Amino acid sequence: MSETGGPEERVDLGTDRAHGARIYDYILGGKDNYEPDRAAAEATLQVWPSLRIHMNANRSFMHRVARHLAAEKGIRQFLDIGTGIPTSPNFHEVVQAIAPDSRVVYVDNDPIVLAHARALLTSTPEGRTTYIQADMREPEEIISAPELLGTLDLTRPIGLTLIAMVHFIEDDDEAYRVVKRIVDVLPSGSYFAAAIATDDFDPEVLARVQEVYHSHGESLRWRTKAQAEKFFDGLELEEPGIVQIHKWHPDPVEVGRIEDRDIAMYGAIARKP
Repeated sequence: MSETGGPEERVDLGTDRAHGARIYDYILGGKDNYEPDRAAAEATLQVWPSLRIHMNANRSFMHRVARHLAAEKGIRQFLDIGTGIPTSPNFHEVVQAIAPDSRVVYVDNDPIVLAHARALLTSTPEGRTTYIQADMREPEEIISAPELLGTLDLTRPIGLTLIAMVHFIEDDDEAYRVVKRIVDVLPSGSYFAAAIATDDFDPEVLARVQEVYHSHGESLRWRTKAQAEKFFDGLELEEPGIVQIHKWHPDPVEVGRIEDRDIAMYGAIARKP
């Protein structure tokens, strides 16, 4: 079963400016991007050719997180904030392959994701998916949305994922506040998974990447491991704790194939007591 408020017939896609989700789409070989997105991506590749390795590793991390929460932790309800442009397998396809009755609420602020939202709503008959057009900077809009309240049971554990998202909020206090507000509404036994951008492993090159993003009108905030850890305050980190995303429960075939300097993201999962 699936539902959505229905993409509008005419949506302002914001094609005159770069957007992180569409840069990501272009790097991964997608077609839902525009000239400002391609220009930002190509300029970034010029200073950091490893961008494609990094973004593929991020996609792989998301899939491993989804499988881990569904198969190892028994989570059947998910809130995925920063959904991105639909690319199969999408989050719900991964978890519903393990547990067909899984329910997934997607959230994104990119209007092009809204325009393609039907691809996110191909749920199994036993499960359910829905989509909320909202900005994570306004968490009240998310946690009070009828789509969320009508899909997820807030008395049962939920898997919250913020994969490669908090770097779009450059103010640290705001970023921590936004994440805490959403985590606060989760019941005990829920899990929070995040991938958090860092320049710890190649700061000189990644400083130039940040300059490129800023010059194209997109946000990008690197954070240290200590700053990344703060997002998980009050939660119980799962093994192996906060590590680069390619080192978090890696697929055996990937071990040793990726250089640390090619990955600019920490990842972790934590349980809410």
